[in-house]
Amino acid sequence: MKPLDFGQLHTFWTVAKEGGVTKAAAKLFLAQPTVSGQLRALEREVGHLLVIRSGRGVALTEVGRHVFHYAEEIFSLGREMLDGIRGLPVGRVPRVIIGIADVVPKMLSYRLLTPLIVGPDRIQVVVREGKPDELLADLALHRLDIVVSDSPLPPGAKVRAYSRLIGDSGVTLHATDGLARKYRRKFPQSLDGAPFLLPTENTVLRRSLDDWFASTGIRPQVVAEFEDSALLKFFGRGGQGVFASPTSVEKDVCRLFGVRVVGRINEIRERFYAISTERRLRNPAVMTILENSQRTLMS
Repeated sequence: MKPLDFGQLHTFWTVAKEGGVTKAAAKLFLAQPTVSGQLRALEREVGHLLVIRSGRGVALTEVGRHVFHYAEEIFSLGREMLDGIRGLPVGRVPRVIIGIADVVPKMLSYRLLTPLIVGPDRIQVVVREGKPDELLADLALHRLDIVVSDSPLPPGAKVRAYSRLIGDSGVTLHATDGLARKYRRKFPQSLDGAPFLLPTENTVLRRSLDDWFASTGIRPQVVAEFEDSALLKFFGRGGQGVFASPTSVEKDVCRLFGVRVVGRINEIRERFYAISTERRLRNPAVMTILENSQRTLMS
């Protein structure tokens, strides 16, 4: 059997990491035709297509994802070998790159990641925040191991991935002490005309709140809309209006932002999902997230 050409494998691995031939060529200081030629040679060797065009970059095929995981292991072992030769400490530490959708409340993200960072097992954690569609694109290119979002993979998505529900919660409305005392009386009818700080219309929570307002006949005075949930809460702390957050972190929000509970909406359920390209999970850090999610997110 012809031995594997590790130069070709490294080129493929770099293309997958960088998301395209052009970026990989710059990274490797090679001409684009050379990179493309090495990719084609590796595909001929394994007998399968490994990458396909996707927009301005490339996406991995199912076989390509399989080969990529092996390449990650191979080059990780190579780095470990060199560290050992140089006298540096070695020891394979599980690594996970997590994409957190910017609509996920920061307190929930904190709860989710805490067991990984302060737990007894050493895990190297890399966290990236962004728009859900951008994170899913990075997931398809294997730049991320998992994406945490407030919605599952949308129907018709080009990403072949699997969504797992990791927790759900009702919604609590918060405000500063004066506003809370005012609007707590005769809740929820008292909210008609109340000043509200709301998430933007592209979020699941905003759509759920709008539906609830319509069903209860409440017409809120929308003071401002925010994409950043943390910034929204800072304005809520300043007394600019009522705002919503998951009931599961109610006590934390009250403590951190100095606000009070106006009321709870159990009819609205905020759900959170872990999305990965693996049907059968192998990354130990990702498995830790899922195993601890119910306890850490919704306790």
